[in-house]
Amino acid sequence: MKIKLFRIQMLAAVLILSLTFCCTSCSSDDKSDTQASTETTQDVALSNFVTDAVTITIVPCTLSDGSSTNCYEIVTSSTPTDHQMGPWCPTSITDDASAGGIWLENGEVYDVDGAFIQNMATLYNDSNWLMYNDQGEVYVTKTEEDCLNAANPNVGEEYENFCVECLPSYITDVSQSYLIPIKPVLQNTATLFSTGPGGPGNSAPSTRGIALNGIEFSAPAPTDNILDAYTLAPFDDAGGHINAHQGYHYHAATGFSTKVNQSDGHAALIGYALDGIGIYELEDGDGNTATDLDDLRGHSDTVRGYHYHVDAAGSNNFINGLKGAYAI
Repeated sequence: MKIKLFRIQMLAAVLILSLTFCCTSCSSDDKSDTQASTETTQDVALSNFVTDAVTITIVPCTLSDGSSTNCYEIVTSSTPTDHQMGPWCPTSITDDASAGGIWLENGEVYDVDGAFIQNMATLYNDSNWLMYNDQGEVYVTKTEEDCLNAANPNVGEEYENFCVECLPSYITDVSQSYLIPIKPVLQNTATLFSTGPGGPGNSAPSTRGIALNGIEFSAPAPTDNILDAYTLAPFDDAGGHINAHQGYHYHAATGFSTKVNQSDGHAALIGYALDGIGIYELEDGDGNTATDLDDLRGHSDTVRGYHYHVDAAGSNNFINGLKGAYAI
């Protein structure tokens, strides 16, 4: 009888422990799921866009996680209406900063003025740099054909020591279309971009997002390749330049494009990533930067939910990846 009673007591103890473990595990799983679902986002707001710069319609779309939803299809001519484009290249080594754009190098933003052109051999410790003639006139591309040829990855030697300047008149027929989910769908696993500080990652698109004026936030410019060909393709003061196929696009956020200021002093909204999550300026109204950004350059607060902050302009980068699903 004592043996039977002991066995019954042991079985009861095992059953109680099993139930306790099961309940604890279930409670832990529920908590994990709840934590994942409580991180919020804001929907994409049409009212934030510059209406004369884009055409926006609602279309059905499929996201990278396989789900079906509605997206905004944003069609743009890749021409900003809220600021001028250019200039990019100075014409003389005596020109001041107003005659040229900027260059992004190792986290720094340089004015591409005459002095910058004159000192490139010193900056890059390479005497082959000589982008001006004996009269101090800078060699600048002059035609659309020059623009196309000099922007070619296999640029010919005839364009060495040229400042590459592609003009707005070359892109009058360019039209770009972007799909962005209206309601962001956060993912448990982030998507890193294949190029830039976040990469090498997976098959995410190279485009980072779109500014409120309809201009693309592009992947980092291939500055090393440009310099290796002894060419210079400056960005204008707004951080953009022109590719004859891509149109005008940004490689840095410098404060020129349309922004939506936040009533609580938070950094201003300047666009949306391809997953529909808001992209905000680097600094808030007091000049402070967020100190708790994740590897994607995102974090959450109680007003905006999860959102991104752009990288510093000199980094030639916006964000490092996508936390939400993107349209495919």
